[in-house]
Amino acid sequence: MSKKSTHVVPNSERGGWDIRQSGSERSSGHFDTKKEAESRGRQLSKKQETELVIHNKDGKIARKDSHGNDPHPPKG
Repeated sequence: MSKKSTHVVPNSERGGWDIRQSGSERSSGHFDTKKEAESRGRQLSKKQETELVIHNKDGKIARKDSHGNDPHPPKG
């Protein structure tokens, strides 16, 4: 079973930012700013209980937020 994730990625062809689901070729949304894309990506990730992966402009992963059933939640 593969772990699903929601990605906020830069769109090199159109500019701006896209939201993509893991394993999908199509964008779930296109936004002019990273802030708008992150906000919508977070909504989708919470609804679908997936991990939100936010990328930098160069495509590298900047940070991750888990909104699903985390098998290793932090203690404390």
